[in-house]
Amino acid sequence: MQHVAFIINPFSAKKNYHPFLDELKKKVDNPKFIISKSIKDTDSFIKDNFDTTSVFVAVGGDGTISTVAKHLINTEKTLAIFPAGSGNGFSNETHFQKDLDDLLIKITDNKTRYIDSFTVNGKLSINVSGAGFDGRIARDFEKTNRGFVNYIKVSIKTFFNNRPVEVKFHDEQYRKHNGRYLMLNIANTRQFGNNAYIAPQASKSDGLVDLVLVKKFPLAYSPLFAYRMFTKQLRDDEFLTYIPISEIKFSVNTKTWHLDGEYTKIESPVHVKVLPGSLKILA
Repeated sequence: MQHVAFIINPFSAKKNYHPFLDELKKKVDNPKFIISKSIKDTDSFIKDNFDTTSVFVAVGGDGTISTVAKHLINTEKTLAIFPAGSGNGFSNETHFQKDLDDLLIKITDNKTRYIDSFTVNGKLSINVSGAGFDGRIARDFEKTNRGFVNYIKVSIKTFFNNRPVEVKFHDEQYRKHNGRYLMLNIANTRQFGNNAYIAPQASKSDGLVDLVLVKKFPLAYSPLFAYRMFTKQLRDDEFLTYIPISEIKFSVNTKTWHLDGEYTKIESPVHVKVLPGSLKILA
């Protein structure tokens, strides 16, 4: 296992990473790992160990995974995951479990595959990113102790206080979709996390992402929207529009975004570009 490195986010999983680390030390002799307290820590660790490591294991949520993945794009290095986040959307979609034995078997078998990623103004995303409603949720969620219950509380509060965002597409073929939306999502995989499927038809290996435009809907529609989202049945209707794209440019009157669940600011105009088959992961 000397060719494997573990990047542990100590702030994931309610800051309780010790059981994982204790189990890792019991099952792997002298494991190579870092308890990373910042993105800078992670960047330095991967850089220092890049030449001697073939598999980098992200121990955390989607934000942690994305931070690790950005170093592996278009390389022969392999990404593996031990899910320890609030939603674990990407690990759910790539079939990684909270089971160290299963992960170690995968590492030993060394079966790999290539999946897509995408960029938003040059910033990497591997799962789902967006602006508007969910961007504001990500911003306000960071101020809580995280967890699914807090996510729901923030979502409800944001829904009632949220103003739609104005989206204007640059390409003629998409201008018919110009308008005001509750949120705009870019989905490389099907779900935000916690099995909430915002783009049930999205594929992480088709060279496309689903652009999901959601109009502000009445409160009475909320139960149906939630039911369809958690049962993989969301589809085009009067409030939802799905547009498969490989590249697109648009402007939006907000800087409040999330990339893989992590709050960030992105200036308009926005350029989204898919990077087909750019990330190698354990199968």
